Amino acid sequence: MKRRLFLMGIAGGGLVAACSSEWSGDKVATAAPLSAEEHRRTIEGLRPPKRRRPLVAIVADNRGSETTDLMIPYAVLTRSGIADVAVLAPDQTPIILMPALSIEPQLTFDAFDLAHPEGADYVIVPAFHHDDQEGPILDWLRKQVASRATIIGICEGARVIGRAGFLDGRRATTHWYAVDSLKRAHPTMTWVPDRRYVVDRGVVTTTGVTASIPLSLALVEAIAGPIAATELSARIGVEHYDATHHSAHFRLGPRSLYSISLNSVAVWNHEIIGIPVLAGVDDISLALSADAWSRTYRSKAVAMSKYRSIRTLDGLKVLINPAPGEASPDVVMPVPESVLPAQSLDVALERIFTRHGGGTSGIVALQLEYLWREPE
Repeated sequence: MKRRLFLMGIAGGGLVAACSSEWSGDKVATAAPLSAEEHRRTIEGLRPPKRRRPLVAIVADNRGSETTDLMIPYAVLTRSGIADVAVLAPDQTPIILMPALSIEPQLTFDAFDLAHPEGADYVIVPAFHHDDQEGPILDWLRKQVASRATIIGICEGARVIGRAGFLDGRRATTHWYAVDSLKRAHPTMTWVPDRRYVVDRGVVTTTGVTASIPLSLALVEAIAGPIAATELSARIGVEHYDATHHSAHFRLGPRSLYSISLNSVAVWNHEIIGIPVLAGVDDISLALSADAWSRTYRSKAVAMSKYRSIRTLDGLKVLINPAPGEASPDVVMPVPESVLPAQSLDVALERIFTRHGGGTSGIVALQLEYLWREPE
């Protein structure tokens, strides 16, 4: 979810829509408890459309792509060992991840098309931070869907696939803050509350940032079966990956608004959080830690290393910017090593709570659309 737009919406008149926990327009699917049959249909809709061992393309905009939206699906699907996964971008320049980190693309669109003229099985689209000049990306997405790829919009990646023309007339979801604007842009779209991910005829959408984890595990089940997904979920520290969600829990309230405003104006208290990264750092832990610390409205996470780049556990090349020796963090906050990877978010939120209080940890969890209770 775009932190900058989140703040601009509050300041610029988006407050009424953002504070509402209910959708006021038409075309709203009725929420219901998740049944075994609904889960079965959802998984069936996620089956690989072409290959037994599917090819997954995760699409990035070099100028700004959401950190967790991109890194989590890459890590989970790579770690599963059941698919071939690549991070693509229009060109070979670094991918600026927002709100933290930067990585090197593994392939350009042209290189991917040359190597795989039959296209991908799945195309995963994170939230982008620019919607101007993205025509080549949209054209490439349309070409992939025409070749029968399943397209997946993580969080506000739904906006991107909507601009490509794939939400009209479909059931969908997105980050809680973007629901109203997405519905206005696509009046024939039916918003589905209380579901972390929604599948409709080859188009998949999710709720906020942390929905990338259960959606990725659901893909593992669709490709390799429930045993493979359950075993992987246990290894990374996830108890449940079904589509159950509680939409009404996520809305702006007085406490959140006060914390955002207070943290934004207190520029003298803003900090650089240095996260040491070594070769083989866990992608999931790194993404969740850096993402959380960069959403407090009073801190920004940066990767620290004596090298100009490092390779993560799952093979991403993380770029160190600024160059080694030039970063001057106010606080060093290592990635937690004593917990399972997906539990790193809870550790980060607890650390933020301890350092900055419940108001700040609460707005981080809200942006990530993560149901978290602060320590008593």
